[in-house]
Amino acid sequence: MKATQNPPTEVQVTPADLLRMAALYLRRHGWHQGTYYAPVDTPTPPACAVGAIGVACTGQRIERFAQLDPDALVDYLFAVRVFIDYLDTDTPIFGTDSAGFVFDEDDDYLPYSWNDAPGRTAEQVIAALEGAADEWDRLHTDGGEN
Repeated sequence: MKATQNPPTEVQVTPADLLRMAALYLRRHGWHQGTYYAPVDTPTPPACAVGAIGVACTGQRIERFAQLDPDALVDYLFAVRVFIDYLDTDTPIFGTDSAGFVFDEDDDYLPYSWNDAPGRTAEQVIAALEGAADEWDRLHTDGGEN
């Protein structure tokens, strides 16, 4: 690059980037089940998978994701959708109704019920976030480039 050229000012953050940031957040600050964040008085509480994705999108703890600015909301919803698609393919959740019929879990609840499943571990959640990121990269990049 010549001294007279202007370097690019914007970097495109992909859903894969956000999912990896969420995994890193969980490694550094801890994982939680039951709510987005553990009820502790700290700006970086342990989080569930979806709460960690929210922090990755905004850089802070967010209680109501619908109140995000439009750009952050789009990034958040897209990253969560990529995570849901990965979970639905990699570890689908099936249940049975009162009559014993098997059904697929509703996608809207999949990341929450999967995160909160008894026996789930932080390592599994982190691996799933990273797996979803790797899968998105595999499907959407060419030679490592967006």
